[in-house]
Amino acid sequence: MTPLLEVEDLRVCFDGGVDALRGITFSLDRGASLAVIGETGSGKSTLALCLAGLIQPPEASGSVRLDGVELLGAAPETLRSVRWSTVALALQGAPFNPVSTVGAQVAEPLRERLGMSRFDAGRRAEELAEEVALEPSVLERHPHQLSGGQRRRAALAMVLALDPALVVLDEPTAGLDPATRHDLVTRLAALARVRGFALVIISHDLPDAARLAERTVVLYAGEAVEVGPTRAVVGRPSHPYTWALVNAYPVMTTTKDLRPIRGRPPDPRAIPSGCAFRPRCSQAEDLCATHHPDLVPSGHQVVACHFGGLKVLLEAQRLSKAFRSRSAQVQALRGVSLELREGEALGIIGPSGSGKSTLARILSGHLAADAGVVLLEGEPLASSSRRSPGQRRRRIQLVMQDPWDALSPRLTVAELVREPLDVARVDDHRDRALAVADALTSVGLPDDGAFLQARTHQLSGGQLQRVALARALVVRPKLLVADEPTSMLDASEQARLLVVLRERQVEMGLGLVLVSHDMALVRKVTDRIVVLDAGQVVEHGPSHQVSTRPVSPTGRRLIQAAPAMDLGGVPEPTVLASTGAAPFADEADDAS
Repeated sequence: MTPLLEVEDLRVCFDGGVDALRGITFSLDRGASLAVIGETGSGKSTLALCLAGLIQPPEASGSVRLDGVELLGAAPETLRSVRWSTVALALQGAPFNPVSTVGAQVAEPLRERLGMSRFDAGRRAEELAEEVALEPSVLERHPHQLSGGQRRRAALAMVLALDPALVVLDEPTAGLDPATRHDLVTRLAALARVRGFALVIISHDLPDAARLAERTVVLYAGEAVEVGPTRAVVGRPSHPYTWALVNAYPVMTTTKDLRPIRGRPPDPRAIPSGCAFRPRCSQAEDLCATHHPDLVPSGHQVVACHFGGLKVLLEAQRLSKAFRSRSAQVQALRGVSLELREGEALGIIGPSGSGKSTLARILSGHLAADAGVVLLEGEPLASSSRRSPGQRRRRIQLVMQDPWDALSPRLTVAELVREPLDVARVDDHRDRALAVADALTSVGLPDDGAFLQARTHQLSGGQLQRVALARALVVRPKLLVADEPTSMLDASEQARLLVVLRERQVEMGLGLVLVSHDMALVRKVTDRIVVLDAGQVVEHGPSHQVSTRPVSPTGRRLIQAAPAMDLGGVPEPTVLASTGAAPFADEADDAS
């Protein structure tokens, strides 16, 4: 069966060299649904206009075929015949004529296209209003007298007036409160099911897109970077941009703090060569700057990425480690396997003695495993600096639990942070000094004056731990392993360090392994959690799942032991009568 909508190599370039769309291709069957998502400026609204034939050559090129009719270059009478009856578009903001009543505007296509009388068109407009859960009395008002939700419903009624085969809605829920948005999405899904129209949702609201659309197209800089079933695209994103987009969205299932996408979208007048997402991507290589990626299969979806989507940055395969003494042998790790993708944060949590610190030292190459292998970017990680190239060793850094043990008391702050550069003989002395200053500034510490000459005994615990973090970041690693980095800090310093750590991770595109025994802390920082007990992985999964619905006894114990404010015994405050008396007046009288 021929698709209802066929878009092929659609390109839009406005005056001034603004590339709004760059080679969009997709099709949509009758009764099917498609979501188009992306950041502001990605080309979503331009695509919506093209689907209704509102952008024409020379700005637009390629092909947009609707029910067998080519819209690009079509005659005005052809375009007029398909609009409202075959395709109906509701633009963002639901624009209305401010001098006409809403009812008159809903009835207008009925009168002009179907020749209905004023009375019959009015009756039909009332039926359409009821269909979209809008009070018929609202039709007598002018647009400025309606709430945002009412205007969206009125626009939907207008769109459905001529029973189109394709409905295109541009940001249909933007600016609405959650309850109104939920009601509108529910109503829209029901209408699509009952009426059988095909639906294209243009939105930056991922939950709405997931509820309404079977398939999703992700736009970036005017081109599709990922296409596939919505459950796969939103639930298991493959392209680095889609992954970042999903992780930046606040939903009730998210437990970690919000994480923006690093960098900024490109200027459509100067889109980067090769992969447009390259300047913001943590896994970009030289190939990405010179060759444009094609859409290639990746699981259930297709992605425009030379590497088939997110790379696996770190992989541990069946790690085992035992510590032996004359009288006993302690099995610290027993066949531990895990993986970390580019830019991801992984929490490793477990009770004391579970093997967390041993695992951290093996993952960072500071300790050899008895069995198993650690792969960094697909290559085995040697546990000895003599057997591993210096550049490769610098790509992974360890921040240890106790900064007093990790930092030499004989060196100044400047020498401590600069030491990894001195050992690697990176750049000249002046460039190293600038790198030290940048690293200290990035973690919120002074970068000049007496602080650079201070020694460890002159610093607080929070300052020491941030010096340790700056020392790890100064070589610009790809992966940071942090072993209980806040366990010796007070709550304020702990929060400060975690904020700094999270910001640097986003800014530098770091992979992060955070080792801790504190579930309340780990769930705020990480994407996934691995639970260790007695040297074994007893549970792993998304942070929101492991931290709220653990399946292992160890996970449940860690949640029960996590810090919580128990205010059940605090009495409700007494409501004072409006007599103008000051609080605690009775107590003051008694005391006198």
